[in-house]
Amino acid sequence: MNFELTLNPTIEIKADIELIIVVNKDLKHSFVQDRKLLKKAGFLAGQNETSLLVSKDRIYVGVDSLSSVNIRTAIATAIRALTSTTYRTLKIASYMNHEKCTALLRAMVEGFILGAYSFNRYKSKKVKQPIKEITISLEEYHGYKLNIEKCATALNKGQITAEATNFTRDIVNTTPEDCYPKVMADIAEELAEESSLECKILKPKELRAEKMETLLAVARSSRHKPRVIHLSHKPQNPKAIITLVGKGLTYDSGGLSLKPSASMVTMKLDKSGGCAVLGIMKAVEEMGLNVEVHGFIGAVENMIGGDAYKPDDVLVAKNGKTIEIRNTDAEGRLVLADVLCYAQQEVKADYIFDYATLTGASVVAVGHYTSSVVGNSDKPKDLIISGAKSSGELATKLDFNSYLKQSLSSEIADICNISSSRYGGAITAGQFLEEFIDDDHKDKWAHIDIAGPAFVEHVWGENPHGASGAGVRMTLRLLEKLAKD
Repeated sequence: MNFELTLNPTIEIKADIELIIVVNKDLKHSFVQDRKLLKKAGFLAGQNETSLLVSKDRIYVGVDSLSSVNIRTAIATAIRALTSTTYRTLKIASYMNHEKCTALLRAMVEGFILGAYSFNRYKSKKVKQPIKEITISLEEYHGYKLNIEKCATALNKGQITAEATNFTRDIVNTTPEDCYPKVMADIAEELAEESSLECKILKPKELRAEKMETLLAVARSSRHKPRVIHLSHKPQNPKAIITLVGKGLTYDSGGLSLKPSASMVTMKLDKSGGCAVLGIMKAVEEMGLNVEVHGFIGAVENMIGGDAYKPDDVLVAKNGKTIEIRNTDAEGRLVLADVLCYAQQEVKADYIFDYATLTGASVVAVGHYTSSVVGNSDKPKDLIISGAKSSGELATKLDFNSYLKQSLSSEIADICNISSSRYGGAITAGQFLEEFIDDDHKDKWAHIDIAGPAFVEHVWGENPHGASGAGVRMTLRLLEKLAKD
């Protein structure tokens, strides 16, 4: 999908179809040219409501107000409505809520790219978005005079962000037969070869030398050997140093604590945290952000077999802490424990953020569409929440408390890998991870549980059925802010 910015008004632009946004049900605005036809079609211009007038080669979509969230989802809905048409080129005017703010133009571009996404790898008949060329006129809804250079910057950032999100979606949606730890490592190496990113891959021999025994225990019953991936973006004189850690369970059977068969379907999603880190690193390099960013991924497959790790085992993590295993399906936190320790050994960061489809308890607590954020300090958590709000993702804080942490106590080891209580699982999972954050980083770390939004089996907002790329957009907004400060 190619974009062009122009100073020409929409009436002077040649395109197969025009997209018109109706704001706050204002069908009397001068942009609305087909009032009688729209009334006849029953179009009320509610949020995300569309009306395609084929005879006029125009499509209308409603927004309740001019905000980034509304624009992004409306544009995504409109572009989906054109999927079965034969239109190839589209034109649209600009819609801003302030003369000097280009956030809505960025949201528009993101909406086009995110809404046009489809995953066709395993379809014999490919469904492709027909719109290939989009011209955005700087003719503005309120009559604002827009700066074309600032608009071009917003367009570029929106395009990079959305394409990185779709890149992440593709990897998450790929089946475990086609995406296993070595494949994730290959993707990371390809990113580095095509850019200025640096890449280091740890294989089993190096993992043993690093004493990453909890990660190795999870991996040992799979025919696919584990990998730990380290991608880095190192500009000169960076404003901050950031570490990102992702859970990359390319498939999770639950191990010997076997999941019910229905719960094993869609478990390709368990690599979503690691895939998000790959997408973020891709975008950070393309934007050339002046922050040093390190992405670490624990890529592992959790299977069953004669060599599987077992409930009642006691494992020793990289930092020397012993862990009583009471459920082998709480494997992601074991992988993250070792990778977090390794990441802190390799990089002294200003902030550490980890991403994981860690607990069903997060989905129970906050629903399918929201990530839960935990940590010791409000500052890193607030950075994530702020990034989510500006990007259109949803995230909320869950507070630690000492009473829940007691439920992780073990009689035979330093800590148990699951809580003794069925309640508060998203929080206790975060409190488990806290045990593997060193003193220097205790107040610099936040854990983001993306189990809810990472993979949903229906269309929602700008997100498709399946992988959403959760975590990518919110983190890029966070990193952009740090690059400016």
